[in-house]
Amino acid sequence: MPGRLQDRIALVTGASSGLGRAICLAFGAEGARICCVDIFETPRNKTNAETGKADDYRNRVEGESTAQELQRLHGNDRAVFVKADVTSAADVEAAVAECIEVFGRLDIMANNAGISVESTHAIPHGIHELSEHDWDRTMAINVKGVFLGCKYALAQMIKQEPLPGQRDKGWIVNTASVQGLVAYHNTPAYTASKGAVAQLTKQVALDYAPHRIHCNAICPGFLRTVMTQNLQNDPAAQAEIDKAHPFGGMGHPDDVAKAVVFLASDDVAWMTGVNMPVDGGYTIM
Repeated sequence: MPGRLQDRIALVTGASSGLGRAICLAFGAEGARICCVDIFETPRNKTNAETGKADDYRNRVEGESTAQELQRLHGNDRAVFVKADVTSAADVEAAVAECIEVFGRLDIMANNAGISVESTHAIPHGIHELSEHDWDRTMAINVKGVFLGCKYALAQMIKQEPLPGQRDKGWIVNTASVQGLVAYHNTPAYTASKGAVAQLTKQVALDYAPHRIHCNAICPGFLRTVMTQNLQNDPAAQAEIDKAHPFGGMGHPDDVAKAVVFLASDDVAWMTGVNMPVDGGYTIM
């Protein structure tokens, strides 16, 4: 039924592009009010013209922001953009505080911001070729960012009263990956970071179940986003990865966003600590 998140307040990190944008739009369609959090307001550029590979996440294009699209579709009071670097405790704390100032509470925290530095390399990097900088940057965004998002969201959720007619105080949805469950070639930093997210999700779920706060993770397969642009730009690699997904090749962000809505709704009343693959069958191969 539509309206599963009616008037719930959601904060989504990495909201400007790809899966984060799709999550925001899916939440908006279900009636949520949304804080769209990102270090950049506009979407990522897909391909670097010089290398022909996926562009650096810091390179952006002009266009309608996620918050602007939500405002156009659902009204000016339904979404705001909040600039924040998820590796900064002060930024994440301030983003949660701004969400509370604008909307009054926080019901859903979607820790989605993430990068795959390895995906932008001209050639794949094994761990013996991986720079310390790439490792540290991946861990800072993909793991520390989730830690900080959980930390400040939980602090707010614990102290607020449930919504009328509810006993649950909050829903946290972390973006892990199938690579947090199984390995993939030449992505050591990304795979390790997503494994950490999967385990952190279980730990948060265990510790905060007494507060009636759900914490689950989504584990997407390979999606048609900027992060997989190198595969999409290489017909042979694209065909190979398509075969690894029994349900018709790579997925679209909307496919996963629908599952995130489920994990943020009353439908998970007796569910927490789950790392849920949404992967077109990738992990059964």
